[in-house]
Amino acid sequence: MWTSSTDTVDSQRPKILRIYNIYRVVLGLFLTLLTSSALRDGLIDLQNPDLYESASWIYLIINVLIALLLHQGKRDLHLFVLAFIDIFLLAVLFYAAGGASSGLGNLLIIPVATGNILLHGRIGLLLAALASLALIYLTFFLSLAHPSISQSYLQVGVLGCIYFAVALFVQRLSRRLRLSENLAQQQAASLASLEKLNQLIIQRMRTGIMVIDESLQVLLANEAAAQMLGKPIIRGMALDSLAPELGQRQRQWQVNPSIRALPFRNHPGGAELMANFKRLPADERESILVFLDDNALMAQQVQQLKLASLGRLTASIAHEIRNPLGALSHAAQLLIESEHIHDQDRRLTEIIQQHSKRMNKVIETVLELSRRRQSEPQLVDLTLWVAQFIRDYKQTSPATDTIECELEKEGILTRMDPNQLRQVLSNLCQNAFRYSGEPGSERTIWLKLYEDAGTGLPTLEIIDHGPGIDDRHLSQVFEPFYTTESAGTGLGLYISRELCESNQATLEYERLEPRGSCMRIVFAHPRRLV
Repeated sequence: MWTSSTDTVDSQRPKILRIYNIYRVVLGLFLTLLTSSALRDGLIDLQNPDLYESASWIYLIINVLIALLLHQGKRDLHLFVLAFIDIFLLAVLFYAAGGASSGLGNLLIIPVATGNILLHGRIGLLLAALASLALIYLTFFLSLAHPSISQSYLQVGVLGCIYFAVALFVQRLSRRLRLSENLAQQQAASLASLEKLNQLIIQRMRTGIMVIDESLQVLLANEAAAQMLGKPIIRGMALDSLAPELGQRQRQWQVNPSIRALPFRNHPGGAELMANFKRLPADERESILVFLDDNALMAQQVQQLKLASLGRLTASIAHEIRNPLGALSHAAQLLIESEHIHDQDRRLTEIIQQHSKRMNKVIETVLELSRRRQSEPQLVDLTLWVAQFIRDYKQTSPATDTIECELEKEGILTRMDPNQLRQVLSNLCQNAFRYSGEPGSERTIWLKLYEDAGTGLPTLEIIDHGPGIDDRHLSQVFEPFYTTESAGTGLGLYISRELCESNQATLEYERLEPRGSCMRIVFAHPRRLV
């Protein structure tokens, strides 16, 4: 919020008044001391000592009381009355001291100047007018009361002009000071607002940002850095206690900045991080700026670019293969319908049709993969979503297939594209049923939804009690076109894993003992930055 000129003056009034009160008390003490004839010899020749003594003591007492009781005068009326009393009493002392020759007329410059600092416009000029009129009137009255004493009207007139000059000068100067102060406050407010905006932007960045000093202590860190490292970051925390691997890579970078640091994990199950370092311009202490990026996201982006290029290539190849494949399948169909074909040849045409259908299925899967849309993550309540998925799946699956569900608790949230999650889970459930038994037999699979105790991430397991995957083939489970079935395409698990990774989730396989398989989906945190 910007501060107005009135607010600026109000904020400075207590300080100015304190200084002015101290000045008046000191001046009152000095003027009171002059009541002693021994002290004023050679300084001033009083024309009315009794009036001077009474006025000086009244001036001192009033100023002491004002200094003790009125610390903060905020209203213009109070300030005007205060300045008026000051001018009036000093004018009385001016008269008692003998007029312009005493030099006390110069003392009225201070209340006029102070009044014009605190009061503006015509009311400030009114104080200068009152002081000028008081001196002119008292000088004229002295000339009548004491004709033998010559009075300098020219000196009094010059003092009056000085009062007005001081009033105008002080008003102009204070106006400029107020404008300068307002501009400074506006700029400070703008800088503070800009600083808050910069802090908000840094806190919302997906890249983790940290600033460490020469002793490897954390000075600043944003929210993304704390999420990536999996620990709360406190100012002054040692980097080695926060992330030992990161501290090691920082020391390696100091030795040879040209070597790219290797990725690391700050805790088991955490994200694989890539650290980059940048030395900040040295002021008093040298600081280092640390950038933390999720290596999985970077690898995913690179992989998506490769897959996009590969997808365009395979899509064009698939289109070229589809036309002759359709001709072969159609020719085989015509051969089967022929009345003169032998049984042995009929079997060969069935083999042609069977493999043509398999090739066509592979082509359709490849085309679907190349046309895959970008993920649109949403906040999903997995507890409700899995329950709805089971109900929908049962409506389209055989009555002999059963899905048992185990939910740890309600309200397990994540961020994922619901359509892509349905595609992944449908594929995994079909695979689990396929390996649980022959179609038509009683087959059961289990879905287990929980939050991992170590990472706190939502986890969904698809479990079957089939024979499982042989250890020799575990490394190839998620490779494209790898399958152990003669009728399979080998793209189901590959596509499922790609869809999970595009939503920052992971899909992994675990062999169960004594038999069975577990496909585990570890979802992203619901508060992940998207």
